[in-house]
Amino acid sequence: MPDLTFTETVQHNCHISDARDNGIYSICTLVLKLRNLYKWEHGIEPWQEPESADLLDWIEARENFWQTLGQESYRNLPVDGRAVDPWETAAVNSRLAGSNLVYGSGYGRSLKAIFFLAEKIREESAEGCPVIILGREKARELSSPFAMLQDGIISIRREPLRFFFWDHIQDIRASGRSPMHHALHHYGLLTRGKLDQQSCRDRLDHIVDSEIPIFIYHEVGERMQTILDSDTLKKIIGRFPDSAIEFVGRSIKDILADTHPQGMLNFIIREKREASLGFYAGFLDGLRKVLFPELLAAFEQFTFDGDWQLIDQARSRCRDRNLGFAEKIKEIVLLIDQEPLELVQQRFNRDILEPLGLDVPDARN
Repeated sequence: MPDLTFTETVQHNCHISDARDNGIYSICTLVLKLRNLYKWEHGIEPWQEPESADLLDWIEARENFWQTLGQESYRNLPVDGRAVDPWETAAVNSRLAGSNLVYGSGYGRSLKAIFFLAEKIREESAEGCPVIILGREKARELSSPFAMLQDGIISIRREPLRFFFWDHIQDIRASGRSPMHHALHHYGLLTRGKLDQQSCRDRLDHIVDSEIPIFIYHEVGERMQTILDSDTLKKIIGRFPDSAIEFVGRSIKDILADTHPQGMLNFIIREKREASLGFYAGFLDGLRKVLFPELLAAFEQFTFDGDWQLIDQARSRCRDRNLGFAEKIKEIVLLIDQEPLELVQQRFNRDILEPLGLDVPDARN
């Protein structure tokens, strides 16, 4: 392969990550992520849909391309005539100073590698933590998390966030209909109780920019909560990748960040952000919904009396319970190098999954 430019090398590393780890997604999720990746590559807005034949041909070509990458290693990045390790984020960004570009690297679900390169919109801070708001992206991989915390710096990626809001507004789950409609009503997107598509397109950027602060405060909560740290989670993923232990651990870590006294939900309560509360409750699904059963009931009552204390009480009860689960997980993780993994799994099933009412995986699978 010929020498690549800096941007091309970042994107090539993104391709390698996708080739290695696209299997962590279900078929449905993978197709949705590929669709949004196609839109990004072709400069298509979230509300514009490609021709099915074009998209399917592109997906086939992309999967064939992934196969050609084999076990290729991530490439060092050519910056100022030097080859810099792609994981040395701070070193890369120090060499990009003055270019208005920000480079990011890290790990996501099941330790999938994340790389991106984006234009900086502005810098700010929250609770003493530096924040960078990013705009147009030059390179990205499949997962493209729209909020990341690395080396004490919060990065908010506006382009993936636009797709996140558009997709979730268009696909409202039955259990989240009431809070989502509450949020959409505040933004003037409902006409006679139904979503006004033109208004949604016209106001999408306003919604995204208005809601960026709540995602900043999720990352602030991530930074502040220390019960389930990244090292603990990495140890879980290293031994039990793509498992119930990983997914529950991640979800509890997210809930503890959201319910931290300096986290997302407390920020929403403090600032009395009704639309943000609606989005938070509407986005709550899967394991996070199991871990935070108090919220939807509190939200329904809130819609009648507007009592923010109800939401704070729900936050506090949820946090106390999940702190207990987090402590148990830490105890279990300490056993990983001391006991057979099968016994560790059994302990996790007994102390975490069963009390949560979750299905215990079949040991044969």
